[in-house]
Amino acid sequence: MAATSVAILARAPVPGFAKTRLVPAIGAHAAAVLQERLTAQAVAAALAAKVGPVTLWCTPDLTHRSFRDLGVALKRQPEGDLGARMLACFEGKPTLVIGADCPCLTPAHLRDAAQALVAHDVVLIPAEDGGYVLVGAKAAHPGLFEAMTWSVPAVLAETRKRIAALGLSAAELPALWDVDTEDDLARMEREFPELAL
Repeated sequence: MAATSVAILARAPVPGFAKTRLVPAIGAHAAAVLQERLTAQAVAAALAAKVGPVTLWCTPDLTHRSFRDLGVALKRQPEGDLGARMLACFEGKPTLVIGADCPCLTPAHLRDAAQALVAHDVVLIPAEDGGYVLVGAKAAHPGLFEAMTWSVPAVLAETRKRIAALGLSAAELPALWDVDTEDDLARMEREFPELAL
């Protein structure tokens, strides 16, 4: 199996900048701590998967100490919406793109996704809320990411339509969940007590 890059999109764990949807519930400092823990876990999973090089795509820049301490290549996320930032991760080679908010994403999931790219153009791991927690492709496909309305329940369905319209083959792995709401946070604390605040 050819090497497959893993690109992780992460915000700096800065109070008021990270996990902002949870700030009303847990406060800005706790949200930043959560961001730091989830990012470290995502990097650890990507490294343990051993499918290829791992890059942390950082925003707003590369300077936060916690980024430098993770021991992986760092790149700055470009300007633009989520689609533009994900598209930038595909640098002419098979790539899996993940965020830093899915505590249940394991090295096995990443290996399965990389294996799926052997026979398919695109691989998705849906999110239970209607988006996805992983998108992978053998090459960049701007049509999957441009002019998309993000952070809505229709993202996965729209992505499926675009895959079909582009004539791409796709594999879809079992859905996972990510941490966006208070209910997700409570679930994380039950299932992954080591990440609890």
